[in-house]
Amino acid sequence: MEKTMIELIEETAAYIREKVGEMPDTAVILGTGLGDLVSKIEISAELEYKDIPNFPVSTVEGHSGKLIFGRLGGRYIMAMQGRFHYYEGYDMKQVTFPVRVMKALGVNTLFVSNAAGGMNKEFNVGDVMVITDHINLFPENPLRGRNDEKLGPRFPAMTEAYSQRLISMADEIAAADGIRLMHGVYVGTQGPTFETPAEYEYFRIIGGDAVGMSTVPEVIVANHAGMEVFGVSVITDLGGKDIKEVPTHEEVQKAAVKAQPVMTKIITEMVGRL
Repeated sequence: MEKTMIELIEETAAYIREKVGEMPDTAVILGTGLGDLVSKIEISAELEYKDIPNFPVSTVEGHSGKLIFGRLGGRYIMAMQGRFHYYEGYDMKQVTFPVRVMKALGVNTLFVSNAAGGMNKEFNVGDVMVITDHINLFPENPLRGRNDEKLGPRFPAMTEAYSQRLISMADEIAAADGIRLMHGVYVGTQGPTFETPAEYEYFRIIGGDAVGMSTVPEVIVANHAGMEVFGVSVITDLGGKDIKEVPTHEEVQKAAVKAQPVMTKIITEMVGRL
């Protein structure tokens, strides 16, 4: 007989607990080119995704595929080095499965990071944008299908999908350190194509500041599960009708690496203050 979602989550959580022991209440999902935050973690344990029961395996360059446990900013955390994307062929339940497992392990605060293309005219390549809200343009919602009340309500509100408390904390840290920190709305699309100039214009007109191929499904599930969420994007390229550069995955990774120190500083200080 096929296992239920709850059974799969519990089986995976039990394996992780057995291997690692103490569980944190804070988790970080590291996106494209942002794996270097790991160098700031005093690692106490790490698990390869391929060894974790029921976990998908990341197939993208720049995503290494490890679940890491250790101290960041003096606080015990869990970090996903590499995430799963809808464009890789996973369904939304697989993409968001790690967030379900985090909740089962006791995580109540989730930090998500990504690389994104900017269409806000104020943005520069290498800027760091705090996500204040999102627009979901994925063709499927991760909560589609029968709802299990043990995981969350049937119709969860998304009024404050990104925590105002955590956004204010990031702003305070940035102001104290003289960091240029942008704010904006993240548009989530399925990919894997980069956007056409007309699509960039369309996303800007409907209220988007940056666009990417991840994050939104994880944030929806985290909110469904009652977690507090903070999201941040590195602006790795710019798009629109007046911009002719063609983004490549290599350029995106390079720009993400350039912005890493700012992103790392803000997330490390925030985690330390929780």
